[in-house]
Amino acid sequence: MSETKKESSAQLVIVLFSICLVTSLLLGLANMLTADAIAANKQRVSDKAMAEVLPSESGYTDVTDQYTGGDSTVLGVYQAGEDGYVVEVASSGFGGLVNMMVGVGSDGTCTGVAITSHSETSGLGANATKAEWREQFKGASGSVSVTKDGGTIEALTGSTITSRAVCNGVNSALEAAASMG
Repeated sequence: MSETKKESSAQLVIVLFSICLVTSLLLGLANMLTADAIAANKQRVSDKAMAEVLPSESGYTDVTDQYTGGDSTVLGVYQAGEDGYVVEVASSGFGGLVNMMVGVGSDGTCTGVAITSHSETSGLGANATKAEWREQFKGASGSVSVTKDGGTIEALTGSTITSRAVCNGVNSALEAAASMG
C-alpha cells in the first residue's frame, strides 16, 4: 500500500471517529436535558390513567413493596384509599409490551382499564386505546378472556393477540389486588 493511501485511510478513520464521538456527546446531552421533562410527562400520564380507572378523593398511595405475588407483569400497586387499588401492568402484545393501569374496586371487580403505552399496529391493536372497547372490562371479575377463548370480551378485529394481552393484564391486576387483602 502506498504512503498516501495509508494517510488517507488514517484520516478517514479519524474523521469517522470524530463524527461518532460528537454525535454521541450530542445525544447524551439531549438525553440529559430532556430527562426531567420526559419523567414529568410519564408521571402526568400515570396520574391521568389512575384517575380515569379508579377516581379517588383520598389520592393514591404506592404500596408496591407490600405486593408479594410473583407475577412479573405487575409493575406497581397503588391503594386508592377505601375505594380499591390501581395496578400498573405490562402485558405482552403483538408489537411489544402493552402497559396499562387497571382499577380494581374494593368489591374485587375491574373499574376501568387505561392503556398508558404500547407498540401495537396502528388501526388494529392500537384500537385497544379506544374507550368504547375498554368499556367492556368494567365490572369484570374472576378470569377475563376473549370470546374466542370462551370469555365475554369481544376481541378487536384483526387483533386477537392484543386483546388477549389486555385480558391477561386485567387478570394479573385482579389477582394482584385480591392478594393485597
